[in-house]
Amino acid sequence: MNPYEKLLARKRKWTPVQTTAGTCKEGAEETIFRALALRNMELPVGDFINEALEKSVPDSARKLLASNVVDEENHDLALGFIANAYGVDAKAEKEALALQKAWTSHPDHTITKAMVAERAIFFVLLPFFRFNGDAGMRTVSADISRDEQIHVATNSLVHTELGLNISPSLDKLRKATISWVMQPLKVGASDKYLDKKFWLDSSDRLMYEGKAPELSATRSARMPAFFEHSNVNLPQYA
Repeated sequence: MNPYEKLLARKRKWTPVQTTAGTCKEGAEETIFRALALRNMELPVGDFINEALEKSVPDSARKLLASNVVDEENHDLALGFIANAYGVDAKAEKEALALQKAWTSHPDHTITKAMVAERAIFFVLLPFFRFNGDAGMRTVSADISRDEQIHVATNSLVHTELGLNISPSLDKLRKATISWVMQPLKVGASDKYLDKKFWLDSSDRLMYEGKAPELSATRSARMPAFFEHSNVNLPQYA
């Protein structure tokens, strides 16, 4: 199998369900509203990939890229269920839509924009939900994270094959986006998962190094136990 076929074979189908609201970590509430507001980036990222499919991408990657677009629709649905349960902040929603517009209008290649958004924005927000959110947020975060690992690998391969570059202005937009989400937090908080600098540094490392070792604990530390949930909160797996 080629690398794209291997990534496609790793996928696991899951179906989101409507969750019920639980208790989030004290001090994280405003940031959670902002992170939730960025669910409005899921469908545009899918649009980025669709637009790339209309242009020149490796033929071997097309099936996987099309499958990734379907994942984004699933993610949008799952995060929409979280927003339905937990509620939204109108000001955060409006500001997130302005950021979404900046991403969609940015001139970098759509594969590059998808790669940066998923690697250095979504891979920060998902652990934030897992360490600071309620049980439903943690479960959805874990399911989306599995998909995003494949998406980032896919887009990185295509980005490299096409010989693309990340512009300084796109990196500036990435910094502005993650800074907006984490703005309500303090620097130097006693709980590192409520420390603004911890999350901004994680985004920088994911951007420039492709990994953030300080987030490695997300692999296991905050996976919710089944007894934390009512049955209606558990996604359905194929």
